[in-house]
Amino acid sequence: MGEAKVRRFFFASAIATLLGSTVSQADELTISRSDYAEKLHGFWLGQCIANWTGIITEMDKIGGEGDRGVFYTRKDWGTTVQSKWWGGRTRTETIDWVRRGPDEIWGADDDTDIEYMYQYLLSKHETARLTGEQIRDGWITHIHDENNSPIKNARGQGENFLWVSNQRAHDLMLDGVVPPATSDPANNEFHEMIDAQLTTEIFGLYAPGRPDVGLEIANLPIRTTASGEAALASQFYVIMHSLAVSVDPTASRKSQIQWMAAQARAHMPDESTTAKMYDFVKSRYDAGVPWEQARDDVYTRYQVEQQDGYDVAPRNPVASGINFAASIVSLLFGEGDYQETVKIAVLAGWDSDNPAATWGGLLGFMIGRQGVEEAFGQEFSNRYYIHRTRTGFPVPEGVDNFPDMAAAGVKIVDRVVVDEIGGEILDDQWVIPLTDQPQ
Repeated sequence: MGEAKVRRFFFASAIATLLGSTVSQADELTISRSDYAEKLHGFWLGQCIANWTGIITEMDKIGGEGDRGVFYTRKDWGTTVQSKWWGGRTRTETIDWVRRGPDEIWGADDDTDIEYMYQYLLSKHETARLTGEQIRDGWITHIHDENNSPIKNARGQGENFLWVSNQRAHDLMLDGVVPPATSDPANNEFHEMIDAQLTTEIFGLYAPGRPDVGLEIANLPIRTTASGEAALASQFYVIMHSLAVSVDPTASRKSQIQWMAAQARAHMPDESTTAKMYDFVKSRYDAGVPWEQARDDVYTRYQVEQQDGYDVAPRNPVASGINFAASIVSLLFGEGDYQETVKIAVLAGWDSDNPAATWGGLLGFMIGRQGVEEAFGQEFSNRYYIHRTRTGFPVPEGVDNFPDMAAAGVKIVDRVVVDEIGGEILDDQWVIPLTDQPQ
């Protein structure tokens, strides 16, 4: 049995055993397409709220000496702080929810816009699997070259909202390099940075209940910017998103999240640094310490002591590893509550808007648009200004909307269910087999 077959067998067996009442038969999962669209709306909305709230503290608390080494705690929520950005620039900010009402527009950011681009490319090419050439052409078409970008940063320089591995991969693409060579360590010295963790989670949602397929269709997008441990962390998030429809609906949200996380952890080799990071944070959660203590322990163990093989760019605040560990703090200690999880992510440190956006999107998907709005007691904007950061999309004045984005996602799932999984579309339902079909 080949590696891909082994992966499929593992996930199919685990899901069939543990799903319980969500499975219509022993080997099938039935999902309403219209309900799924509402959940995808919640995904985009939940991501945007969390992303923009996380930007307030992004790159502010990163460890080391001075103020930036004094991490936030829960007491800092709602307070006004002197937050530092890239390069140490200071701004006055209040750590609180960023909200956009019905008459406002959510801006794109790098935690959401690459996923938007991948969704557009999948729709444009009518495929479930992008080729390296399609990814390269899409990046070049829709991402500005910072050397001639019409968007300027605070220093008057061209801005394209790419950093570290994303930027290096884009430079390589402009030189004719095609993914996955763009993440080859010989070409990209930033291959173990955070980038793929914030650009590929959505592929799990395109393969509901089938993380084996989610990993396959996400493989090349992940390998566009990540390899090694960074790719492993990205796969963890893809699995989590794929399993979001597979939870026991009678279980608490806390239990659902813990089950999903356990399944995603089982995918990782025990000897990997990423797995050891997960296990360490889980041990601190099980010990009953406050989340702040767990975060401080993560800082000491990995950024200071460089344990468990974490000796690559240990002091880089955008490294995959330290941000993955921080994300597990917010995931476990947030216990499935949208607001609590995102608050912890925002306050935890490092590239804080990334884990916030990741879990905000996942939990937003699980509770749907209505659940997100009920959590905040208000109606939110459903408009998304993709041309704030990217270019060339066929939407009026560069503004799309979550219902249309959700509808596009449903059509991609249609294709994945039929072409990749071997399932069926019956009226408004997907019937998804949880075991491999005969070839």
